Amino acid sequence: MRENTIGSLIVNAAYEVHKSLGPGLLESAYHRCLEYELKEIGLEVSSEVQLPLKYKSIEIDCGYRLDLWVEKKVIIEVKTVESINNIHIAQVITYLKMSNCRLGYLLNFNSSKIKYGIKRLVNNL
Repeated sequence: MRENTIGSLIVNAAYEVHKSLGPGLLESAYHRCLEYELKEIGLEVSSEVQLPLKYKSIEIDCGYRLDLWVEKKVIIEVKTVESINNIHIAQVITYLKMSNCRLGYLLNFNSSKIKYGIKRLVNNL
């Protein structure tokens, strides 16, 4: 399955979760519900995936974790913040580079409408 197809399924699942729960819950609640929705439609989803930092010839576990990794192609970072900031965007871009993935989504469920909380990010490798 191509990244863009997976991305469309992710956005649809985010809409479903937000429609059901609304804003105001903990990040972990949205994380688990989104994971459930994605698995229900048949996608392979890994949660809290360790992402080591590669520096020169070594790998260092610095505690970086991907919230959700879908089909080992698309990264999802789940947030419940007042607004998406540049540091959140930089975080996802860094994760894309570190994992050699092309597509990532920053999803802020603390939005009045989920469409305002979706940021699609692309790593041009």
